This record gives sequence, structure tokens and C-alpha cells, in this order.
Amino acid sequence: MNKPDNRRNSTKKNFENRSENRNQKRDRAYSQKRRMDETSVSENGAEDEILHEENTSLIEGRNAVQEALRSGKTPEKLFVQDGIRDAAIGEILSKCKKAGALISFVDKQRLDQMSETGHHQGVILQCASYTYSQMEDIFALAEKKGEDPFIILLDEIEDPHNLGAIIRTANLSGAHGVIIPKHRAAGITATVVKASAGAINYTPVVKVTNISKTIEELKERGLWFACADMGGEEMYKCNLTGPIGLVIGNEGSGVSRLVKEKCDYVVSIPMKGDIDSLNASVAAGVLSFEILRQRLSKTK
Repeated sequence: MNKPDNRRNSTKKNFENRSENRNQKRDRAYSQKRRMDETSVSENGAEDEILHEENTSLIEGRNAVQEALRSGKTPEKLFVQDGIRDAAIGEILSKCKKAGALISFVDKQRLDQMSETGHHQGVILQCASYTYSQMEDIFALAEKKGEDPFIILLDEIEDPHNLGAIIRTANLSGAHGVIIPKHRAAGITATVVKASAGAINYTPVVKVTNISKTIEELKERGLWFACADMGGEEMYKCNLTGPIGLVIGNEGSGVSRLVKEKCDYVVSIPMKGDIDSLNASVAAGVLSFEILRQRLSKTK
């Protein structure tokens, strides 16, 4: 007697399951359509995959991404944390869509996995990788501004945060470029780009094989070189005007002996405290702005 009721209940349950499945499919289709309206997806449909190419790099953080777009970088793919919608993200999305970039909304865990800095702020941009400048670009920038060349040379700076901070300082203090060695030193990475706060897009960075040889070549073009070292003369007593190159050494060992011998004079930062050294990027900042101060004083 119970069999017909069981069969009827089973039929009703199957109908409810099919109806629920249809609703779920409809919801998924609607969600997918909404996502497609907002997102440009690559032809193979792998919207959350990085475009693995040797000539691409990642830029992390809202300010860094905005500066990259503002400076004319070509965006290839934008990764945005799903659920974040504010004015800054909206502006970034608008510019990337206008440029024809692929846009992918991913969860925070995915961005965390992609992030090198750990501070992506919900957005990571993939674009053409950084192209190092040529030496002539530095001189062209100085000529354009009608100023004597001011160059910061880094002798084996290894910390990308320091490199990024120095590039930022270079831009703000009026330096026309930064020179770094190809070996045993940090290069341009996502961490450097973020630490530079966008300055990397406006300040030429040149990579050279040998810093000592580069100093010799630049001397022939009229530059004088000041080497930062605790044993040097106080910066306030040094003439840091005119065409000048400021040499900052490695975080631990400072400027190497060979490079120091190539410099015209050694300058130090007066200090009063219980420790005897400054972080490399801080030292670069203090000396760079002393150079700027002397330049401004001379023009008055």
C-alpha cells in the first residue's frame, strides 16, 4: 500500500531537484553574463591566468598602477579583487578597458598568490616589462630642463625596497637619472616599482656593466663625483653644485674601494646619536636634498 505514495514522493522530490538545478543554472548563467559584461576574457577563457611572456611584468597597488597608466604604460591584463568597487578601482578599470586590456576579477587569495610585495591593495596590473633607459636619456632630460646633470650611481644596492625608495628620492630631489650595475645588485621588480611610488615612470634608470668604468666615462663629459662615506668631509662644507654624480654604496659594505678611488671627493652626513650609520636609501635622500639645496641657493 505504501509503494504508490513512495513513488509519488520520489517523483515530487526529483521534480524539486530538477527545478532547483534549473534555478542554479539560471543564477550561474546570469552571474556569468554580468561578469562577461564587466570583463574582457582571453580567447581560451582562462581569465584568471597570467599572460606568461618574457617582456611583461606585474605592477601592484593602486597608486603604482595609476601612475603606470598615467605615464603611458601599455596595460595587457588587469587583475581586480572581486567585490571591490570604489572610485580608484573604477578609474583604473575605465582606463584599462579603454586601452583594450583584458580584465579579470579574482578572489583575494588569488591576488595574494600573485603578489610579490604582499600589498596589492586589490589590484595588480600586467603590462610590458620595464625598459631600462640609455645614458643619453639622462643627459637629454637634464638638457630639456636646462640644468647641469645630476646622477645617482648605486654601487651594489641589493634591497629592492631601498632601490625603489632611492628612485623616488631621485625624482623628488631633481636628479636626472639613476645608474645601477647589472650584477650583484637589485634590478627593477614589482617591489621596486611599488616602493618608487610611480617615480620609476619618470626617472631614467640605466644598467651598466661596470660602475668604475662608467664613472671614468662620465668624468669625460664633465661630471664630478661625490662618494658617500662616514669618513668623508661634512656635506655642508663640500661644493655639490655643477654637473655631479652621487655614489651610494651597498647596504652593508658601503662603496667599494675601487669605486671610491674613482670619486673626486668623499662626503659624510653629520650625525648625532648612539648608532653610526644610516639606511642606504635614507643616506641617499639626505645627500640628494643637500645637492638640491645648494643648487637652489646658487640660483638665487
